Amino acid sequence: QVQLVESGGGLVQAGASLRLSCAASGRTFSSNVMGWFRQAPGKERDFVARITWSGGNLFYADSVKGRFTISRDNAKNTVYLQMNSLKPEDTAVYYCAAGMIGGTKEYEYYYWGQGTQVTVSS
Repeated sequence: QVQLVESGGGLVQAGASLRLSCAASGRTFSSNVMGWFRQAPGKERDFVARITWSGGNLFYADSVKGRFTISRDNAKNTVYLQMNSLKPEDTAVYYCAAGMIGGTKEYEYYYWGQGTQVTVSS
């Protein structure tokens, strides 16, 4: 089992920045890919970004490319999502996920955190 705990969400104005953290514990070696997803009210959960524990294979959704940066700290078993130039449409619950071959689909990830709320006001 892998336990994931997100933090760093909050209420900010448009144009501001936030950094989300995802601390992983347990059998972290059983997962190779860490991803971030988000779910806005009344909408499906969408892929945001992913990274391998080796730091490679970064991939972003078009909607966040150039504004969000995913990174990891292996020593801390933590993955980050730096979010800049936030827009009201970025408002959502952000989830961290872990999987072996995780791509952009939810079913490719085995473990999920509880989510952290990000609200961007206009």
